[in-house]
Amino acid sequence: MSHDYRLPEDHQQALLVGRVCCGDARGPTLVTVRDGQVIDISASVNIMADLLDRDDAARLVAQATGPVLCDVTTLLDNSAQSPQVTPHLLAPCDVQAIKACGVTFAVSLLERVIEEQAGGSPQRAGELRAELQQLIGGDLSRIVPGSEDALTLRDELKARGAWSQYMEVGIGPDAEVFTKAQPLSSMGFGAWVGLHPASHWNNPEPEIVLAVSSHGQPVGASLGNDVNLRDIEGRSALLLGKAKDNNASCAIGPFIRLFDAHFSMEDVRHAMVSLRIEGESDDFMLEDSSDMREISRSPESLVSQTIGDHHQYPDGFMLFLGTMFSPIHDRGSPGQGFTHHRGDTVTISTPRLGALINRVDRSDRLAPWTYGIRRWLADQQRRT
Repeated sequence: MSHDYRLPEDHQQALLVGRVCCGDARGPTLVTVRDGQVIDISASVNIMADLLDRDDAARLVAQATGPVLCDVTTLLDNSAQSPQVTPHLLAPCDVQAIKACGVTFAVSLLERVIEEQAGGSPQRAGELRAELQQLIGGDLSRIVPGSEDALTLRDELKARGAWSQYMEVGIGPDAEVFTKAQPLSSMGFGAWVGLHPASHWNNPEPEIVLAVSSHGQPVGASLGNDVNLRDIEGRSALLLGKAKDNNASCAIGPFIRLFDAHFSMEDVRHAMVSLRIEGESDDFMLEDSSDMREISRSPESLVSQTIGDHHQYPDGFMLFLGTMFSPIHDRGSPGQGFTHHRGDTVTISTPRLGALINRVDRSDRLAPWTYGIRRWLADQQRRT
């Protein structure tokens, strides 16, 4: 039997947890996958934030018993249908904050500077890319953020009029950490993701997403798509909220893989995250990858810049670690780079986590977000 690429390559050893919509009054159900079967573990724990806060989370999941909902292939197939059929996957997180780090790779740093200096115009991107590469020179990936060399480069760029707010967070001492989406608003495997209708220059961002407990401890990982609006954010960094947090603009899944003897932060640090975009309207195909070994700041340092004495997350958080994907492959006019078309299929994958697959439409054409904290609380009360 061939391996289902949507699951981790070693899925028989993987501790996978997720949330499933069963279409009944109980609301979202916590599940694990064992021997190819999707097992309802809600009798043991039914709040993902609670599970991830437990010191014995891995042992609890490995030993939890409950009814079998279906086999995992059926769950993935149901989730990929449009409209989705129950049971289907939801985003694996629930009440956690959804945070993201930007400009954590040197390649993406250059592209962010281009977005800013292009003022949201894709027509200027090609010539700006050439100008900046000639001006900056060298290999930015060798620069350690916050180091003496990084601060020297910062001063040189300022003197030459090439400094940027993106350079500040890319090579300066402080990382860019922002709120990507609201709790319970993320889309899961198979769902459609949305683009703000005002955007005409945008792209997916394929990322690993850490599941972090309220104590600041990374306890697992998933895959994420931080839908990115280059033209809106490029006009002004003050439009970051408008560019990042829209209806269906965040996807996480298919599952959270818990850290254990078979999967650790070391696997995250050495992951190769692959991206495939398939166009529905124009037969477009793009394949690229993001090598986590090239990240400028370690995952642990990004966690420590997010949570600490300066900021607490009592429900834990999901942390997008950034991407080195650079959307420079022309889809339309030469030099304008990539932008989404409606109907695109985006596949983000890595062998130890499986694959996150979503299709693309406009945010205002997709079902509005209606399942918030109050409805979630009502479901929890009914369940208990």
